[in-house]
Amino acid sequence: MKSILITGATGFLGKHLVEQLRRVEGSRLRVLCRGRAPWEQDSKAGSPTGAGEIEIVHGDITSREDVLRAAEGMEEVYHLAGVVSRAPKDPGLLYRTHIEGTRNVCESALRHGARKVVVVSSSGTIAVGRDPVAHNEESGYKHEIIGEWPYYLSKIFAEKVALSYARDNRLPVVVVNPSLLLGPGDDRQSSTRDVALLLEGRILAFPLGGLNFVDARDAAAGLIAAMSAGRPGERYLLVGANWTFRRLIVVLSKISGVRPPKVQPSLGFSLLSARLLRRVMPLIGKSFPLDDAEIKMSSLFWYCDCTKARAELGFQTRDPMETLKDTVEDLRRRLRQD
Repeated sequence: MKSILITGATGFLGKHLVEQLRRVEGSRLRVLCRGRAPWEQDSKAGSPTGAGEIEIVHGDITSREDVLRAAEGMEEVYHLAGVVSRAPKDPGLLYRTHIEGTRNVCESALRHGARKVVVVSSSGTIAVGRDPVAHNEESGYKHEIIGEWPYYLSKIFAEKVALSYARDNRLPVVVVNPSLLLGPGDDRQSSTRDVALLLEGRILAFPLGGLNFVDARDAAAGLIAAMSAGRPGERYLLVGANWTFRRLIVVLSKISGVRPPKVQPSLGFSLLSARLLRRVMPLIGKSFPLDDAEIKMSSLFWYCDCTKARAELGFQTRDPMETLKDTVEDLRRRLRQD
């Protein structure tokens, strides 16, 4: 029976990965998490499990000892643990989690002789520009564009740590780079927050740039394919549709019946307006939901090319309309529950 460790299993992508792996015969799953996991009822923490069952190991990805303990006896490791934040308010947390966490995972996998490690990064480390051009795995890191955002810098350094273990220690590490994750199941709205804001009528203008989005269910399948067929030391973009933000908002508005914005201001005007709205809206008991970092990011193009993943991993994506409809339906259900 194959033993598999998953970090970050309670996140949006992690939960989809766990559910897909549970359907694979001949696998034993272990998850490392800090808090309570949704599978606690399936198995007592630390107890051995059978196929489809899940062993819960409580610990922190930034603790070398916790990760060593979790990785013992594991043949395959999926490293998804991370902090999703675009704001530059706590770089220390981002660097500790992404860089030191990745080092702990790779060192533990090396120590325990894991067969393979899949490290999840972000397409934003390489696939971003000021022009609507799709980037691939050969595109270099975009320090000059994303240098002011610790989230992406920490992801770049984490990738470098992972790939250095493949190069210098011959640890079979594969890095995968999903784009913006949409679809059902985002309990924390870590990826679908902007769609939720649109449904609440809080997106007031069309951004200037464009994005790539992928269904979280397809990305999870891509992780499994990377574990099976990915070449050690390589990076794979697990991405879907390249759309302008304007197109995305218009389509989501049609699906949801929410009225779309009417204006598409310049970046300078958007930043100025946002600063004013942050002062004015609290006076009427409301808040402005976007910070300057999010506004700047939405003026860029985060376009990607997944030719390599399709060719080498057999990566496939569903119709983006299915993803968007499922996203809206899931968010509306959650909003009703709240």
